[in-house]
Amino acid sequence: MTAPALPASDAHESAAGSGRRSGPSPRHELRAVHALVHRDLLRMASQPVHTGLMLLQPVLYLFVLGGGLAALIPNSSLGVGYQTYLFPGMLMMTVQAPAIIVGVRLITDRQSGYLRELLMAPVSRPTLLLGSCAGGTLVSTVQGAVLLGLAGAVGLPYDPLLLALLLAAMILASFTVTALALLLAVSIDRPEIFHMLLGLVMMPLLFLSGGFFPLHNLPGWAHALAAVNPLAYGVDVLRRCIALRVPDAATAAGIEWYGRQPPLLLEGGLLAVAGALALLWAAHRFGRPE
Repeated sequence: MTAPALPASDAHESAAGSGRRSGPSPRHELRAVHALVHRDLLRMASQPVHTGLMLLQPVLYLFVLGGGLAALIPNSSLGVGYQTYLFPGMLMMTVQAPAIIVGVRLITDRQSGYLRELLMAPVSRPTLLLGSCAGGTLVSTVQGAVLLGLAGAVGLPYDPLLLALLLAAMILASFTVTALALLLAVSIDRPEIFHMLLGLVMMPLLFLSGGFFPLHNLPGWAHALAAVNPLAYGVDVLRRCIALRVPDAATAAGIEWYGRQPPLLLEGGLLAVAGALALLWAAHRFGRPE
């Protein structure tokens, strides 16, 4: 598959004296972001097997693990059936996998020389990073939306507003995880180190997210780790969106600060701020000449 070319300088847009222009135009910046998003969508469309395999793991967790434990865990302990409880965690697992791949791709593009070709485009470096983040966020959300189609199988209604709320929450979670993956990728130049860190960090973050079991069952020291875990806020936002539209699906509290659950909008705002700060810091590091 040939990646779409980034925008080149448009000679017809240059009037007499245009040499005074000091940087790329906003139009070129937007075209660059569009080209990078288009590249990611083309890659996803051209690799259906890879996409299907990434979706297979959360589906197996949901129906095999969830179905098996549903018979052992009483509904009274969670407030809902275990598969319904597990569903937000599996949505989070679905969106975080392709979001992290964006960081892996940045490192491999640097090693292969493709990144150097991108840097020759008449756009700023932060714009290239923004395009990668936007593409990763969109691909992650699309894959999460596929799993969202299984909501009825775990006892959730196909309520349009509920689906819209969950989709918005997945966009927010995808953006934050993608930005964090890019921040890590611009700080590491060897893919094997990146993969090693992911192996050490991602599974503990998933288990500390409240996606598999209530956070109040964890020991006290783990509560502090969960309180700074972005995946925990993503799962909590998804679960509380479900509770807004399906009160019968309300479960035990997730993230708690000093024994009280923070407001839903505050949790979503913290996710957005964490993603924005990570992307800004990544853009700062990426914008430095190599």
